[in-house]
Amino acid sequence: MGVGLNHRLDRRELLRATASAVLASAFGGAATRTAANGPLRFGLTPVFLTNDLELLGRLQSYLLRATGYPVSLVTRRTYQEITALLTSGQLDAAWICGFPYVAHRAELQLVAVPLWHHKPLYQSYLIVDRDRKGSGILDLRGDIHAFSDPDSNSGFLVTRAALAERHLRPETFFAKTFFTYGHRNVIRAVASGLAGSGSVDGYVYEVVAELEPKVTAGTRILKASEWLGFPPIAAPRVPVDQMRLEALTKALWEMHKDDEGRAVLRMLRLDGFGAEDPASFDAIASKAALVTAAG
Repeated sequence: MGVGLNHRLDRRELLRATASAVLASAFGGAATRTAANGPLRFGLTPVFLTNDLELLGRLQSYLLRATGYPVSLVTRRTYQEITALLTSGQLDAAWICGFPYVAHRAELQLVAVPLWHHKPLYQSYLIVDRDRKGSGILDLRGDIHAFSDPDSNSGFLVTRAALAERHLRPETFFAKTFFTYGHRNVIRAVASGLAGSGSVDGYVYEVVAELEPKVTAGTRILKASEWLGFPPIAAPRVPVDQMRLEALTKALWEMHKDDEGRAVLRMLRLDGFGAEDPASFDAIASKAALVTAAG
């Protein structure tokens, strides 16, 4: 989500854990009743929209009350770290990206998909300086290009697949590439001139343009991809704890019906979470297969 949670938040994990304990005490009954089974561990990757501690606190508070379990929000700097925790059964669920979801689809199950503008879809944007000419990816030849994360669909895979379709590779098409490990960081890299172009999550870009217009003011969208499956909530194929997972699923699906849940959704600029067909990620899987075949 960059716009996502970053390593600066890792230093505050102790504070969040303390806050979780306080919240658990405050809600007494339900949390105490289930504490013996351990907390619900929910992972957040940099696809998550913001590093706002208020949002984290409200999300944690809502999930604690809605599920009846103590809740631990687990953040890491990269998609790979959260995906590894998820597939090894160290997390009950995580908000990941479509690319790691399809890459590990045999090991994961789909829990919920966010709804943005009432649809479970988003786009990848190629962005450039606001005054730059051009209209497509071939106009970026020779650029210094900023990617978000090597396991990001919108921040890497879409662009890599677009080049593969043209029998091109990033290391030869671009003069240089680098990873920012956050979509907001991609926008800042392009806006500051550190990069000539960048690959970024369209949802993140649009929300940053709304909330922090100065960040996007120096950039423009060169090209938008087709609509793709929105970064989902996934869980291990064999649940760490079936009851915890069912409680989390219900809490996410019903978030839009709850005052506190709606407050979290407003902060995220989302309409809610829904149950979607895993086939909605087939287009991302096709891009991943194309890149694999290209070597």
